[in-house]
Amino acid sequence: MVKKRTRLIVLLSVLAVLFFGYSGLRAKSNVENPDIYQYLKLFSDVLNIVQENYVEPVDHKKMMYGAISGMLRELDPHSSFLKPEDYKELQIETRGKFGGLGIEITIRDNILTVVAPLEDTPADKAGLLANDQIIKIDDQTTQDMSLMDAVQKMRGPKGTKVKLTIIRKGERKPLEFELVRDIISIQSVKYRTLEPGFGYVRISSFQSSTAGDLRKALDHLETENKPMQGLILDLRNDPGGLLEQAVEVSDEFLDEGLIVYTGGRLESQKMRFEARRNNKPRSYPIVALVNSGSASASEIVAGALQDHKRAIILGEPTFGKGSVQTVIPLSDGSALRLTTSLYYTPSGRSIQAKGIEPDILVKRETPAKPEDQPVEEVKRMREKDLPRHMENHKPESGASKQDRGQEEARMLEQDNQLRRALELLKSYKIMAQMQFN
Repeated sequence: MVKKRTRLIVLLSVLAVLFFGYSGLRAKSNVENPDIYQYLKLFSDVLNIVQENYVEPVDHKKMMYGAISGMLRELDPHSSFLKPEDYKELQIETRGKFGGLGIEITIRDNILTVVAPLEDTPADKAGLLANDQIIKIDDQTTQDMSLMDAVQKMRGPKGTKVKLTIIRKGERKPLEFELVRDIISIQSVKYRTLEPGFGYVRISSFQSSTAGDLRKALDHLETENKPMQGLILDLRNDPGGLLEQAVEVSDEFLDEGLIVYTGGRLESQKMRFEARRNNKPRSYPIVALVNSGSASASEIVAGALQDHKRAIILGEPTFGKGSVQTVIPLSDGSALRLTTSLYYTPSGRSIQAKGIEPDILVKRETPAKPEDQPVEEVKRMREKDLPRHMENHKPESGASKQDRGQEEARMLEQDNQLRRALELLKSYKIMAQMQFN
């Protein structure tokens, strides 16, 4: 399995990281760029001038952190400097449980912007939407606020309150939301039977337990549906996560062949991940749902299943984040998050700023609005829109079969992409039973 092939942990989302030693990435500045010493002298001169002439005594640590942050901001939008407290926040985030609001954010056009609220969290229940622009947190302006500073201000103990002021397209004035923090425990895998023989699995992110949870979900669905005639794998609005989990999820449906490979300037950044034969075959047809919120690790799964013709990809083009970030711990507890390589699908496609094109394009239909409100199509942000971008619901044990059936009917009624996927699986079954002369 993947754990035997590598102990490296690679995250490919806003929090994407790969932890390994600094020595493998040490810059060869004296060989590749002899002019670097000239600029280092310039930097030292500026530092001395500020130290000796600024109106007030300067905080050297604050100045150096600011200089490093500015240097990283000149690269792509996924590279950044993590102060010690930021690095700790990142590690908390990857464990999938923390006190906060349950909201994915990014910086877009220098404005703090909502990528998506996580399901069943305070942000989701309060009505925050993708592309909302957060202009204040507790009456403090977010102008020039770093992403990690914003995350820290929205995190906090369960039961405490935080106020967000947002600008939303179509609204004439800013909206205010007062949210109560809660323990955000991300359940990355949810599942249910849609109809006898047809299962549904939703992966909302790729956490450390995702592949194991997926296996349990598939075992449950296969026991409940004998035989299993088809599966819908929902990767919509999945921002990514651990690369090793994306590989294991893909491997669950593949018996051989390349899953994904990465390429960078250094040999240590070039990795290949191969599928292994499964002890338990999963040979039923699969339809994978994707949209513009499907990013990085979810794109790896979609790309692998598409290239191996193991699943039909249905929905809308994905986000297009095909880069790998390496987190390099530093001596004082801070860290660098640096884009070090690109990943490629088995056929050699780099999806950086392009995304995965679905086999069947089906746009999501939104519920009709009242006649007095104009219908506006929400433009979702994708990797190519970022500056400097690089070229089951598990049934309750006490719920009756009738209640579950009604809920599944509502899911299908409200989700045209899900309906189309189920129709496709049913059509496959019918076609498989037909004989052609």
